[in-house]
Amino acid sequence: MSFELIRPFLRPIEPLLLDDEVSEIMGNPNATWYAEREGRMLREPGVSFDAGSLRTGLEVIANNLGKRLDEDNPILNAQLPDGSRICAYIPPAVKPAPGLTIRKFTSRHFTVDDLIARGTLTRELAEFLESEIRTGKTLLISGGTGTGKTTLLNILAQAIPDEERIVTIEDTSELQIRKPNVVAFECQTDTYKQPVTFENLLKISLRCRPDRIIVGEVRGTEARTLLDSFNTGHSGSLATIHANSAVKALRRFANLVLRSHQQTTYEDVEAEIGEAVDYVVHIERQQGRRFIREVLRLDDYDRHTQQFQMEHVFRVDAEVPVEVQP
Repeated sequence: MSFELIRPFLRPIEPLLLDDEVSEIMGNPNATWYAEREGRMLREPGVSFDAGSLRTGLEVIANNLGKRLDEDNPILNAQLPDGSRICAYIPPAVKPAPGLTIRKFTSRHFTVDDLIARGTLTRELAEFLESEIRTGKTLLISGGTGTGKTTLLNILAQAIPDEERIVTIEDTSELQIRKPNVVAFECQTDTYKQPVTFENLLKISLRCRPDRIIVGEVRGTEARTLLDSFNTGHSGSLATIHANSAVKALRRFANLVLRSHQQTTYEDVEAEIGEAVDYVVHIERQQGRRFIREVLRLDDYDRHTQQFQMEHVFRVDAEVPVEVQP
């Protein structure tokens, strides 16, 4: 991983930047520093910055990226040339000193065997999900920030048959879909010209003759277009969504759809979701370990009771997994 653009200005954290085991680096305005390794966040007491030097370095980094970081623009959110993401913040947005978070991009191609070895899922569950994806089932992957939703999506997407055409849409490019027929779109919202949004790209993707559409994260008005695509010949697609459980992921999806289509009813939207989505896979992070907590299968939507007809095919309660139900 190359950090040549920022290393000269962030020398105290150079060892963390070069450590392949570190996935995220966090510097707080109170001068404490943390690094995440294998899902565990650990304090780095040996890291020390002069606040003035850190601010100057961050301003230079912003300038090198074609952006501004000053009192009128106290937040920097940018992608580094290698794909890593940096979020920097200075007073007056924070006090008493600057801070930053770097989410490192790794070129390592993780496999399903890596996830099994780490306890993210069982071999049986992996084979079940891969089989359902191959046969064209649509999956939502839900979870909180840093739970590994994108990593899981990236790995499960490898089960898509090679002869199918895939279109991916992301805010920041992170997916590494190793398939022969892929179009990878990335949003361009921070531009002086016409922004290219998630919704723009989703509509464009439908003209690219996709068999599968993969959305890095459903989070806004694009939810309506995505749901339409699910119900008009693009089943077998994959997307992630922020939620605290599988059921809450379905509710959040419905709420996002309603934000841009308020003339419809909640019941109608849930009925559409019941027809379009086959599974919700919920992943969590606890005590430094990322693991699939539950997998819900949606069978339909009952308008009379206004409830999804669904069942758990996999669930972990008190760390005891329920066997996969075919």
